[in-house]
Amino acid sequence: MTDAFFTYRKNVLLAKSPSTQIEGVFAATQGRSVPEEQEALLQQWLEEGVGNLPASESVPAVRKVSVTLTNDWLEGSELLMTSLSDLNTSPEVTRCADQQHSELNALASSELQDHAVSELARLPSEETVTVAGSAPWAAVVPQTDHQTVGCAGINVEVLNDDPAVLAWSLACDAETVPPVLPAQPIQDAVPFCPVPTEVPYHEILWRDWEDLSVQPCVLEQVSKNTPLFEFRVMSYNILAQDLVEQGLDLYVHCHPDILSWNYRLPNLLQEIQHWDPDVLCLQEVQENHYWEQLEPTFKEMGFECFYKRRTGTKTDGCAVCYKHSRFQLISLSPIEYFRPGLDVLNRDNVGLVLLLQPVLPEGLGLQAVSPLCVANTHVLFNPRRGDIKLAQVALLLAEIDKIARTAEGSYYPVILCGDLNSVPDSPLYKFIRNGELSYHGMPAWKVSGQEDFSQQLHSRKLLAPLWPRSLGVTDKCQYATLCQPKKPGRREYSRDFLLQFRFCDVACERPPQLVLLEGVTDAKPVASAREHSAVTAVPKRHNSLSFLDKQCSGVIQHGLNLTSVYSHFLPQRGRPEVTTMPMGLGATVDYIFYSAEPVESKAGRRLYKDGALKLLGRLSLLSEDVLLMANGLPNPFCSSDHLCLLASFGLEISSL
Repeated sequence: MTDAFFTYRKNVLLAKSPSTQIEGVFAATQGRSVPEEQEALLQQWLEEGVGNLPASESVPAVRKVSVTLTNDWLEGSELLMTSLSDLNTSPEVTRCADQQHSELNALASSELQDHAVSELARLPSEETVTVAGSAPWAAVVPQTDHQTVGCAGINVEVLNDDPAVLAWSLACDAETVPPVLPAQPIQDAVPFCPVPTEVPYHEILWRDWEDLSVQPCVLEQVSKNTPLFEFRVMSYNILAQDLVEQGLDLYVHCHPDILSWNYRLPNLLQEIQHWDPDVLCLQEVQENHYWEQLEPTFKEMGFECFYKRRTGTKTDGCAVCYKHSRFQLISLSPIEYFRPGLDVLNRDNVGLVLLLQPVLPEGLGLQAVSPLCVANTHVLFNPRRGDIKLAQVALLLAEIDKIARTAEGSYYPVILCGDLNSVPDSPLYKFIRNGELSYHGMPAWKVSGQEDFSQQLHSRKLLAPLWPRSLGVTDKCQYATLCQPKKPGRREYSRDFLLQFRFCDVACERPPQLVLLEGVTDAKPVASAREHSAVTAVPKRHNSLSFLDKQCSGVIQHGLNLTSVYSHFLPQRGRPEVTTMPMGLGATVDYIFYSAEPVESKAGRRLYKDGALKLLGRLSLLSEDVLLMANGLPNPFCSSDHLCLLASFGLEISSL
């Protein structure tokens, strides 16, 4: 009979979860001792019911059988049984009489539920996630000091007044489970697979911290005892709520409750607070949410914040925040990419460029650290308008060139963050990383590499020059007024200042010390002089044509020497990294670039090594197949359609 009792308890859980781990757990529990009250209850049941057994049944020897759920199994987030309605056909108990069967059901149900409730009460936080086509399940989110899930869990006790959170709170029984709203499929869209019930969310979305301080270049600096100013930078597209409501067709795979701002905001803030960046670059920040909720919260967290809304009627923009205990602002430069009358710059995207001075801790003596230039932007999405994307990036690089340039002509360390809406190894990505791009005749859709429109006829092509000279930006992505430094000691006079001397007496007098040379310093022009002028006019015209040819060559450059924090490939999984997943298709469009020293170039690809700014670590990204298991983005744990990017840097501290 004890075997029947043990088998019945095992079937209670097997009916809820197909996990093979349960078999091992129950196999391992046989032979262990149970609490005294459970053993007494089992003995009493055996004594009362043995007389009613059929004659053909023999009573097995009473052994000490453990049916206690282990903590390891609970922490593994296995599914808990809330009903015994599906177990009436269990073969181990059909041989029992009706009375013993009902008593056995009551005993198993009460003991399992009491123990499960007591164990769940000791867990930090839980969410019950209802997946279409499956039963509700509890996902346990462990909180640790060094690692966490892709997006932090929600504290149900604190946010239990929110209906969106209540929809995902822990269900005590099957009757309290909120109904699942049917999702309408999209034609030609990649289907989303529900999360396998035996795999908890926090294991699927686990992101490791990669320590890169063991690299040879960093170890060399450590061996030299070179102190570093260490800081963290996060780039995050947090998905503006207005854009969610305008494009609900993109999120049909999501339950409506997890798309509400009241549900997403605590998740986003908890994730940012957990990783504790010193510099925070955000995209798709809705203006009213920024002023009413985000900025006040960030200030309480010790951030100084700056915001730039997109131009026109757009309601979102970019924000850059930094810890005022770690940095001081030197200069701020917001950028608007919209230029009236220019087709290549007719969109409302924006950017921010800041020059920050790191604040060294007290007690370092006469030491200094270089200023840091931080840029943040969100480039146009339209895959067909690569010409606009390229022009927007050129304007951003020109602004960085102006802000980060030193008096000696070099550059302060630069960190460029943002959603560039371009995939790795696309022409735009190569332009940023390699510092040069030949664009003349290139199809506009090819610039970002987001989609392939090669089958379409009459596609837009990029022609040189990409932008007019009136924009004031050279083909080296520098402002024309700043790209040529002034010669020292040279005086410049305006045209109006010189014209006022046209008819003065001094201008008409011949200087007495001037040597008289016929055809040169006299006032009488001769044939030789005219012939000389005609001859010298040809090379001048040639020089002018050469300058124009250079401007129209279809090649743009920049000299910032930027490389990516991420490698865009996961070697342990053999798959590419992704930062976003629209309509079930994973892609990398978010980046953190930083200044490095070029080493050499191979096959048109520039190689770098760390210079004064060193990459010390980064938060690993996920692959497309992993996010598909979690039903894509957003999901109950990740409240944006993008993953956050996080990197740790070190700036060399030098002695004065």
